[in-house]
Amino acid sequence: MDIARPEFKQQKRKRQIAASIVGILVIAAVTVAVYRLRPAAPSVERGTVWPDTVKRGSMLRQVRGVGSLVPSQEAVLQIPAETEATVVRIRMLPGSLVKADTVLLEMSNPAVEQTSIDADLQLKEAEAEYQSQRMKLESDLMNEKAGAATVQADYSQAQLQAQTDKALYDLGVISGLAYKASKGKSDELTTRNGLEGERLASTQKSIDSQLAEQQSKVEQTRVLAQLKKKQLEALKVRAGIDGVLVELPLHVGEHVSPGTMLAKVVQPNHLMAELKVAETQARDVQIGEPASVDTHNGVISGEVMRVDPAVQNGTVTVDVKLTGELPKGARPDLSVDGTVDLERLDNVLYVGRPAFGQENSTISLFKVGPDGHEATRVPVKVGRASVNYIQVLDGLREGDTVILSDMSRWDNTDRIRLQD
Repeated sequence: MDIARPEFKQQKRKRQIAASIVGILVIAAVTVAVYRLRPAAPSVERGTVWPDTVKRGSMLRQVRGVGSLVPSQEAVLQIPAETEATVVRIRMLPGSLVKADTVLLEMSNPAVEQTSIDADLQLKEAEAEYQSQRMKLESDLMNEKAGAATVQADYSQAQLQAQTDKALYDLGVISGLAYKASKGKSDELTTRNGLEGERLASTQKSIDSQLAEQQSKVEQTRVLAQLKKKQLEALKVRAGIDGVLVELPLHVGEHVSPGTMLAKVVQPNHLMAELKVAETQARDVQIGEPASVDTHNGVISGEVMRVDPAVQNGTVTVDVKLTGELPKGARPDLSVDGTVDLERLDNVLYVGRPAFGQENSTISLFKVGPDGHEATRVPVKVGRASVNYIQVLDGLREGDTVILSDMSRWDNTDRIRLQD
């Protein structure tokens, strides 16, 4: 007969309860451990990122701009029409090498030709009138000089007679009445001689004034004739400078008005670079700073000669005077890249400029760990920037390696793994 043992049943229940508690604790511990595990870092192929090492030394600050070669102001000549005219012949085409006296095109205006002839005739008439007036006045002056000479001769004779009669009077040879008559005549001729001299001087001044007035009319007529002749000569449009004809937007039979642009000539060896620099970088550009211009066929040295005070489409125009020798193929409107040297910072930490981030701000970069297989996001305070480099103020040390390429795909993670 079986005997009931209740203590065995209690021990079994206790063992089951203890096993359940242990199981619950193990599950809880595993759950907590799994919860505390960081998510696995995403993997990035090493060849798809751009790493750089932090360095200490001198950093050259530069700004970059794109633009083109343009003729300098003194190397461009735009030729306007001086009068109304009609194009009758085109002798040169754009792209041609020309000399200063090369005729580019010929125009016609009968009215200009007629007025030029009329002005020449008026000049000749004025010159003839001047010569006729001058001869008449000189003849009148000669007559007055002859009369003045007669009076002067009588005056001299009277002076001698008066002196002789005075000597004879003193000796008692002649009477006092005779001496007084001689003395009176001498005084009269003295007065007349003085008046003749004054009249002669006045006549000379009058002649000079009349001739000057007539000469002024001649000069006015001459200037008008020269102007008309210049307008006539301008119907044959000349280059004006040695260079290349770049524009001639006319055709035979076309009628032009005064001021119409007829042609444009440039000297290809007198070029400058016109760069467009981002307005955020252009604030530090100063006149006289050294620059270099890459024509994609050679690099030309230069210096900043003008900074446009206005901003257009987010850029500032910077004109660079080219001081180096122009490479082959350099011509107006050639696309170029230019850099301007702003300053040199000595003994600073710097690194390659990252894809994103402005100067004087705090940015986040992935710093590669010592093993080279993991990179961790760190905040980095940066200072002044250049075209290819940026100054490091805090957050990195010399020798640290950081990733500079665009890492926006991993904005939600602080760690990445680098795969070879």
